[in-house]
Amino acid sequence: MSESIESRLRAIRAKVESSERLSREDGEFLFRPDVDLHAVGRLADLVRRRKNGDVAFYNVNAHLNPTNVCVYRCPLCAYSRDPGDPDAYVMTRDEILARGREAMEAGATELHIVGGLHPAKDYGWYRGIVADLREACPTLHLKAWTPVEIAWFAETTGRTVREILEDLMAVGLGSMPGGGAEMFDAEIRAQIAPRKANAETWLAIHRAAHGLGLRTNATMLYGHVEQAVAARCRVDHLLRLRALQDETGGFQAFIPLAFHPQGTRLADRVPRPTTALDDLRTVAVSRLLLDNFDHVKAYWISLGVPTAQIALCYGADDLDGTVRHEKIHHEAGSKAPETLTIEDLEALIREAGFEPVERDTLYRRVRRKGTEWWVETSGSRQAAAGHGEG
Repeated sequence: MSESIESRLRAIRAKVESSERLSREDGEFLFRPDVDLHAVGRLADLVRRRKNGDVAFYNVNAHLNPTNVCVYRCPLCAYSRDPGDPDAYVMTRDEILARGREAMEAGATELHIVGGLHPAKDYGWYRGIVADLREACPTLHLKAWTPVEIAWFAETTGRTVREILEDLMAVGLGSMPGGGAEMFDAEIRAQIAPRKANAETWLAIHRAAHGLGLRTNATMLYGHVEQAVAARCRVDHLLRLRALQDETGGFQAFIPLAFHPQGTRLADRVPRPTTALDDLRTVAVSRLLLDNFDHVKAYWISLGVPTAQIALCYGADDLDGTVRHEKIHHEAGSKAPETLTIEDLEALIREAGFEPVERDTLYRRVRRKGTEWWVETSGSRQAAAGHGEG
């Protein structure tokens, strides 16, 4: 590195070591390919260990995507279908409940629910999914519906976002996932998801959720048409999240999502996925800029298992979970396995030099005996939460 780059990196290192907030200019500098990736990773690891020590989290979860029919049909999406498409599907109530029971009996603590916005399914259908699962599977935490769905529910019912959220919480909604954020930059968003709820709407719905005490996650989809201006767009996205977290404190974790082009309408413009080097730099810079987020996930479905494992040394402190039945990233060409076992996740974490800790959705430590599990607080059993065979 040149002396000017090295001196700038030393100045940023001094900020990190003194817990001083990094600026927009710092973030854009750290995204430069001529800045030593491993030096950036070491700074991110310092912050990661300051917040979470030698612990790396995982959870036992499953995904539910009730339909792939969607009114938006975003260019970035390989998963969605039009009505009548031979690959379109809509799960029945019995199929949905069977998926929930399967997860519960396998010892899962969380069901992650997102899907398409079906033009023939009203809000009551989506609300009913949460209500039915809460009744049939009371030990599962239901993490459901991104701001894209919430905005659609409000628009189609004429109700406010707050009313929709309160209604869903009343029937069992436990938290919200971070999807639908994509990339906040308006010009980029117009190319990858032109009809989807815009950045301001996404942020406003999370603000409303936090105001109701509903914890949420946040994401950023990177490695698509923003690559020519990646530093500016990615840093802008991260700083908007940081600003909202300053205001509400309601985000739990940030998940950087590497774009997979296969099967999307962007495949000709983005012929290959991101490199592992880009993925690790994005994880590291995210950890450094998002100083008010407790957790950064290395989502192995998106990054691939080897890169996700290495990302634990570049600022990430969470591998997500077992992730049974994930469809969206696999439809777009993810080569990651269909699921990982508890043993797989713990081995990956130990190999990276960290202590594996199972958590629930709210980052409480989970103790487990087979498929029976409970949450512990300060070393004492708080509640017997899940029961199954063995």
